[in-house]
Amino acid sequence: MSVVGIIAEFNPFHSGHEFLLNQARLVAGNDPIVVLMSGNYVQRGEMAIMSKWERAKVALQSGADLVFETPFSTAVEPADLFALGNIEKLAKLGVTDLVFGVEDANLNFAYLGKRIAEIPQNHMDFRDYSQTYSTQYNQMVAHEVGYEVNQPNAILGLAYSVANHNLGSPLNLHPVNRIGAGHDDLLQREKVVQSASAIRNLLLHGEDTKNLKYWMPKAEAMVLAEQKIYPNWNLLYPFLKYRIESSSVEELRHIYQMSEGLEYKMKQEIHLARDFTEFLRHIKSKRYTYSRLRRLSLYTLLNVTQDDILASFNHESLMLLGFSKMGRKYLKQQRKEFQTEIVSKVDKRSAKNGSLALQVRVDRLFEQIMGVDQNFGRRPIEVQKC
Repeated sequence: MSVVGIIAEFNPFHSGHEFLLNQARLVAGNDPIVVLMSGNYVQRGEMAIMSKWERAKVALQSGADLVFETPFSTAVEPADLFALGNIEKLAKLGVTDLVFGVEDANLNFAYLGKRIAEIPQNHMDFRDYSQTYSTQYNQMVAHEVGYEVNQPNAILGLAYSVANHNLGSPLNLHPVNRIGAGHDDLLQREKVVQSASAIRNLLLHGEDTKNLKYWMPKAEAMVLAEQKIYPNWNLLYPFLKYRIESSSVEELRHIYQMSEGLEYKMKQEIHLARDFTEFLRHIKSKRYTYSRLRRLSLYTLLNVTQDDILASFNHESLMLLGFSKMGRKYLKQQRKEFQTEIVSKVDKRSAKNGSLALQVRVDRLFEQIMGVDQNFGRRPIEVQKC
């Protein structure tokens, strides 16, 4: 059995993702495709543009057989931890193969991952505060393995391969060439495949949504066109401002990933910044990337502490968002073999434990913004395929 895994955000799902699922089907054949999808918060430190349930549904309609929610404690992390957590979870679900999109699928990711994983630890002591950690890491990798990693999907692909090697190579790696627009390209209306960021920008700027149907499944395009609110940081900024201004420096110091006096800098600058973009510019330094600061801002907004993250890892479970007929069959046959707890219904007991407790808590804000319950009373989506 070749159980194929995909790690995704689908924020939103578009024709490029549909292509990736089709490529995964070529590997899987008559075996299931398992998707680990970030929930209502994504890796860059933002709210997703539409709910996890809507995104899971379109993934199932487009070829996925099982969609699980990646816990917040893994979904909102830098690439190395994001990759490690997701690869480990896929292996626990019995997945044998990983399909992922990159700019150049001819690269030997398994080999490069092994080389990077074997770099001596003393070569990774990054103390140059005039450059970000990611810049220093990429420079070190280029020096050690002779290949410069500077494209977004290649960086994540290498993170997958390093994580896979460090976990004993439980998955076979299948890189697939991306098609259409690049990862962060602006909208190019003549292309069938747009970048997810271009689609989000179109929605956030209130542009005409009639062309969405050309870049994503029509049912999803209709949902997005009718959606009244599109979550974004400028919408959330007043909540963040209140959170920082009403918290003491000591309280902020306990926020996950708060370091090197950033709590003082955030306290100082929140008074002066008129919006979130300006706030990020004020707290930005050569030491930190904007993605790192967005994640920190999100942890702060949601009051996520180091203890919350540790509790999530110590009692980790996976929320089942949906399944196809094939997915149901696989779940029934293999569930006892899974090395992680699967939750298909959130109740008061499950919501008090570890990763699910944190997910339920952080989803409260998404529910406030969108006006739709995200956990209690929800059941996995079942999609019947032709």
